Amino acid sequence: MPVCKRFSPQAGTINMHVLFVHTGNEQFVKIDRDLLSASFTLQDLHVPARFPRSLLRYLRGVARTDIVFCWFASWNSFWALLLARAFKRPSILVIGGYDVANVPEAHYGHQRGGPSRWVSRWAMGLARILLPFSVYSLQQALDNAGIAPQRMRLVYLGIPDSFGALPQVPSERMALTVGNVAWPNLRRKGLEPFVRAAALLPDVHFVLVGAWFDDSITYLRSIASPNVTFTGWISDEELRACYLRASVYVQASLHEGFGLSVAEAMLAGCIPVTTRAGALPEVVGECGVYTESSDPDSISRAIVSALSSSQSDRLRARQRVLTEFTLDRRRQMIDQVMKSAQIKGHVP
Repeated sequence: MPVCKRFSPQAGTINMHVLFVHTGNEQFVKIDRDLLSASFTLQDLHVPARFPRSLLRYLRGVARTDIVFCWFASWNSFWALLLARAFKRPSILVIGGYDVANVPEAHYGHQRGGPSRWVSRWAMGLARILLPFSVYSLQQALDNAGIAPQRMRLVYLGIPDSFGALPQVPSERMALTVGNVAWPNLRRKGLEPFVRAAALLPDVHFVLVGAWFDDSITYLRSIASPNVTFTGWISDEELRACYLRASVYVQASLHEGFGLSVAEAMLAGCIPVTTRAGALPEVVGECGVYTESSDPDSISRAIVSALSSSQSDRLRARQRVLTEFTLDRRRQMIDQVMKSAQIKGHVP
C-alpha cells in the first residue's frame, strides 16, 4: 500500500507544503527528498504499485498540499498530477529515465509505444514544470515525447560527497560496475560485456555490485572467469568501500539518463570507463576513458588505459563532480522552480 509520511521542516524553511510522489527509494530520490525537506514541509507519498489500490491517499495528499513534486512520468505520477490539476495545485515533474527513453534494442523506455507511452505523455502534459536532469534527457523529451522546450528547465542532479578526500593508499587493480542483475540490464547496462572483458585481463579483479533479480546471475556466472566477483546487494557503507578500493569504474551502457553511480565513483577517485551513450559524456567530461563500443575487447583496452592514470587524474575526476554537480546548486534551482511554479503559467 502507498505510504504517506510528513517530514518536519528544518529551521529557516519556506512555509510551503509539498507532496513528494515516487515509486521507489533510489539514491536520487532520497537525495531530492532530503533537499526538499530542508526547505519545505514535506509529505512523502511512496507508491510502489503500478496502479493505486486506492485513490484516497492521493486525494488526501493533494488536498493537503500547496504543490506536488513527482519523480518520473508514469502511472504513479499521472494520478497525482491529474488530481493536482483538479485541485488547482501547481506541479513539478522530474523526467529523464525510462519515461522519455526509446531504446528498442534494449527493450527499454516508455516511448517505444503502448499504454506506458500514453500514460507518460499524459503525465508530462499535466505537470506545470518539467525538470530533466541532463541535456540528454531534455533532448529525449523533445525528440521522443514532443515536450515543448519552454515547459522544461534543466537541473542536474546533486551528488553528496560521502568520501571527503581520496584515500592515501593506492587503489587496487580492480574494475567495478554497479547495476541490478536482471536480463534487460545485461545489455542496457553493459553487464555481460563487462563480465566477458574480465577474461581478457586476468590480472585485474572485476567486481559487479547489484541485487540479483532473476536467473540472469546464473548465466553471468557461467560465462565469468575466475577474476570476477558478484557481490549481490550490499549496504551503502559496503558500496562506498568498493568505490574506494577500485581503480576503475566501468559503465558500458546503451542508455543513461545521467549516470549517478559513475559520478559517485569519480568522487571516490575512480577513473571512469564509459561508452558515449546518453548523458555519460556530460558527467565524465574529459576525466575518463571512452570505449569505442560496448564489446569486451573495447572495454578491456579502455580499462588498461584507465589503470595507468595518475593520482592527479583521480583528483581531477573527483573535482569535476564536486564542481559540476553540487547539492547546493540543485537545492537552489529547485527552490527557485518551486516558488515560480506557484505563479500560474510561469516557467523560469
